Amino acid sequence: MTPAQIWGCCHFVEGRFTVGCYNYPMASGIKHVQEAQVKAEELRSQIHILDYEYYVKNEPSLSDAEYDELMRRLRAIEADFPELITPDSPTQRVGERVAEGFAAVEHREPMLSLANAFKQSELEAWNTRARKLAGRDKFRYVCEPKIDGLAVALVYENGRFVQGATRGDGLRGENITENLRTIRSIPMQLQGKNFPEHFEVRGEAYMPKAAFEKLNEERAERGETLFANPRNAAAGGVRQMDPKMTAKRRLDIWIYQLGWADGDGASVPAGHWDTLRWLSDLGFRINPEIKRFDKIDEVEKFYRTWEDRRHGLQYEIDGMVVKIDDKSLWDELGYVGREPRWAIAYKFPPIQATTKLKRISVNVGRTGSLNPFAILEPVQVGGVIVKQATLHNEDDVRRKDIRVGDVVIVQRAGDVIPQVVGPVLSKRPKGSRPYRIPKTCPSCGTEAVRPEGEAMSYCPNLSCPAQMYRWIGHFVGVMDIEGLGEMWVSTLLDRGLIKDPADVFFLAVDQLVELDRMGEKMATKILKNAETAKSRNLSTLLFALGIRHVGGEIATIIANHFETLDAIAAASTEEIAQVEGVGPKIAESVHAYFADAQKRAIIEKLRKAGVNMTQKRAKRVEGPLTGQTFVFTGTLAAMPRGKAEALVESLGAEATGSVTRKVTYVVAGADPGSKLQKAQGYGIEVLDEDAFWAMLKKNGVKA
Repeated sequence: MTPAQIWGCCHFVEGRFTVGCYNYPMASGIKHVQEAQVKAEELRSQIHILDYEYYVKNEPSLSDAEYDELMRRLRAIEADFPELITPDSPTQRVGERVAEGFAAVEHREPMLSLANAFKQSELEAWNTRARKLAGRDKFRYVCEPKIDGLAVALVYENGRFVQGATRGDGLRGENITENLRTIRSIPMQLQGKNFPEHFEVRGEAYMPKAAFEKLNEERAERGETLFANPRNAAAGGVRQMDPKMTAKRRLDIWIYQLGWADGDGASVPAGHWDTLRWLSDLGFRINPEIKRFDKIDEVEKFYRTWEDRRHGLQYEIDGMVVKIDDKSLWDELGYVGREPRWAIAYKFPPIQATTKLKRISVNVGRTGSLNPFAILEPVQVGGVIVKQATLHNEDDVRRKDIRVGDVVIVQRAGDVIPQVVGPVLSKRPKGSRPYRIPKTCPSCGTEAVRPEGEAMSYCPNLSCPAQMYRWIGHFVGVMDIEGLGEMWVSTLLDRGLIKDPADVFFLAVDQLVELDRMGEKMATKILKNAETAKSRNLSTLLFALGIRHVGGEIATIIANHFETLDAIAAASTEEIAQVEGVGPKIAESVHAYFADAQKRAIIEKLRKAGVNMTQKRAKRVEGPLTGQTFVFTGTLAAMPRGKAEALVESLGAEATGSVTRKVTYVVAGADPGSKLQKAQGYGIEVLDEDAFWAMLKKNGVKA
């Protein structure tokens, strides 16, 4: 029966209501639905205000016990009159289990990422570009702590929270509405009436430091794996299938921006600073550390004050977000790819700490390289417990003179990858000895070799278990055989079902379904993806083969030149070295690879499996850039280099990987390599990213 049908057939007897022959006590003590509705709305309104006082203003006006009593009374009314339950009720913050997986949400306005600045000159360069594009001498700037959490979008209709989503890829996110209801600082109902009918705000969901420490303590007691940092814990929290599990993460949120607004209601302030004040008045939690400045020098000073002060905050930040206050300029300035020109993330430098180096271990890479890494006494670096760190190679260890037993300086490069910077010599123990790489492979015991002029030692045994595991993992990743992750590669090797990358294409469903937790549906999907991978271009296969010194870009250059794998295999070292962009060292490595009998045998197995071994060149199109040749160097902020190359090719131009006198333009991103110097030597015009996008816009490409 529906609630309406049930209600229609019930009647009251002395504080109880009857449905058919069953009597139920009224937990609320209220007999009439009209009275219940008025009381429920009164309680919800009161609780919303208390939530705002407690979770946003940190100024509770009632004790926890008094608050709990109000919530108990509301739950009692909703239990007696379930038809009165509303989606924005405080009792619905922790809802029922949502359906398996999350529905996709199309963002009405893209949620774009920010370009990064790591030093003052980069901040000033951003400011100069923006002033030139806007034709302004100066701006007002709003500086906001860059919260290390998960970006979310919250949609409100008539003042009520109706939808929440993750950023996803910027265009489509995950619908996590029910999980976000568990975050108490997200208002279910806005204050007052000064808001548009339909609008979106954007914020950063995060886990406070205290909640993170408590969570890891609880996980440690249960013998569970600890989370690396609060951000990972928060990201996992909002993606729980059960909102009750999200609630246990004790997440919080800072709102940092208005996304969009329409319909009747209040007019939105013209400035970002005033917009944040307006959102605060509506009940949103706005970070109190946000400041506004009139000069870029003041922004720099503010940033400097937070490099050390950030450690005193109750949440993690990894920089400052700088935005131009005048929102009328946002559309005018536009975007570079998927990054706004009117804002930039000014990131803090890597955080460092000191700890003891307990020992140096070695793992084996996919090309057989012996890679030393440090085993450390656990230390917190930038909010993360670090137990291991990279040492790069033997030469790097010797150059820094890092020894077992040293107190070493550890930092997270880019606040992500732990690395050992060097030893604290004043604390070096007596009798320590310089490090020497093992003479044999730690995995298979084969004697290691070190090619002349190289910094790494290598295991020459292609059948080395560790080397093969990493090579196959690299191969399936580059060939994009979705579903066949590292865990399955390890299992397949252990079971003897594969011995090299080519064996992946000879697997059968009946072999895979015998593996634990591998069903027929997953097995079929993996084999279907493997079949699709056979048609990948030669450049992809060449990269996947794991040839030493051959990355994705070099693989494309070689494949475009020779066009078939057989032609590459038959080429001499001199012929390969003559290809523009391929030096003698790479040429020697490629030639040696195809001269190896074991590797030739694997290539023949790939041929037998039907793997494509030719380079399929896209047909040249006629367009506004026909006759022009582009070379890209450095890291582009807007998109991967391959996409930029495809874009100019769609306009009729040619994209190549090497600089010759025939090149028309070199597009230089961040940290450009030797190609930039070569282009300048030839007198080739060099474009920065802004100039490149201006050219594309002129030729009909929309940013």
